[in-house]
Amino acid sequence: MTTAFDGLPPLRQVLEAHGLDPRKALGQNFLLDLNLTGRIARQAAPLEGATVVEVGPGPGGLTRALLAHGAGKVIAIEKDPRCTPALAQIADHYPGRLEVIEGDALAIDPASLCDGPFKIVANLPYNVGTQLLLNWITGPSWPPRWTDLTLMFQKEVAERIVAGPDDDHYGRLGVLCGWRTDAEILFDVSREAFTPPPKVTSAIVRIVPKTSPLPARLADIERVTAAAFGQRRKMLRQSVKSVGGEALLERAGIDPTRRAETLSVAEFVRLANALAA
Repeated sequence: MTTAFDGLPPLRQVLEAHGLDPRKALGQNFLLDLNLTGRIARQAAPLEGATVVEVGPGPGGLTRALLAHGAGKVIAIEKDPRCTPALAQIADHYPGRLEVIEGDALAIDPASLCDGPFKIVANLPYNVGTQLLLNWITGPSWPPRWTDLTLMFQKEVAERIVAGPDDDHYGRLGVLCGWRTDAEILFDVSREAFTPPPKVTSAIVRIVPKTSPLPARLADIERVTAAAFGQRRKMLRQSVKSVGGEALLERAGIDPTRRAETLSVAEFVRLANALAA
C-alpha cells in the first residue's frame, strides 16, 4: 500500500479499506485532495499548539492536514460511525492529539469540549453548514471562546456571509456576520475536488469575531432583520410594519422609503436599539 505525505494511506485507499461511500442524507462530500486540505490548514494558521474543533471529518483528510501542520489537539465531531475506524487510524498515528466525538454537531457546543480558546476548521456538511454558523455567531456571551473560523461552504452561502449593502446576496446572514465578525472569502474550491462532486462550487471563508461589536441585543437584531428581509422588495415602512413600522423608523432616523438591502449593519443596529427603546 502506498503512503501519503504523512505516512498514512492515500484517502481513496482509506475509503476502500473501510467501505466508506459518501451518504447524501448526511450531506457528505469527501475532500480527498491532500494538497487542498493542506492549503485549508495553512489558512487557519497559526496552528502550532492550537486546539482545533473540526466538524464532519469523514475519512479524515482535513484532520490529517491540521495535525501535520502542528495543531496541538484536534477534536473531531463526527455523526457517521462508519468513519470511526479511519479516524482511529489517524489517532494512532498522532498519539494523544486527536479526540473523536461521535454525535450531531448541531446539538454540541464546541466550547464544552475545550478548556481554553480554540479554532473551528471544517469542511461543513452542506445541509447543516449555515445553521452551524448561526449557532456559533449567536452565542449568549461575546466575544466567544473560539478565536477564528475557517470553514467551507457552498459558494452562494459564502457570498451571503460576506455580503454588504446593495449586494444581491445581502440578507439576515450578512447582517449578523457583519455585526459580530469580520469575514472574508479566501478562495474557491472546484466541484471536482470532492467525492462525489457536488452540483456547485464551494468556497473557504475565514471569520474572526469582533471584540466590541456595536451594542445591541441579539434578539432585537434578529427581529428587525427577519421583518426587513422577509419582504425585501418592499419599502421599509411596509416590511417592518410588524415590529413598529414608520414609528420605529422615525425613532431610528431611517427613511421609510428605503429597502432592507440598502441599510448598513450600523443602521440595523439603530433599528434594533429603537425597537428596544
